Amino acid sequence: MRNLKRVVFAVFALLLVLTILAFVLENQQSVSLLFLGWSGPQLPVSLAILAALLLGMVIGPLLSLLLKRTSPRSKYPS
Repeated sequence: MRNLKRVVFAVFALLLVLTILAFVLENQQSVSLLFLGWSGPQLPVSLAILAALLLGMVIGPLLSLLLKRTSPRSKYPS
């Protein structure tokens, strides 16, 4: 059972890596992003999308923690 879990995890990890590799290889066109007058450097589309994904994965939990800390607490605990 233990070895089966390792094999399933290894297969899943390999498929994930192959999917990301295929995505990066298929999206090599260069783009320059423009945001509030600031123009970024020429980057492949895949790099821009992966950077946005990683940035969202960091900002989301941080905002969640911030909102939990600043939310008003109930006067009467249940």
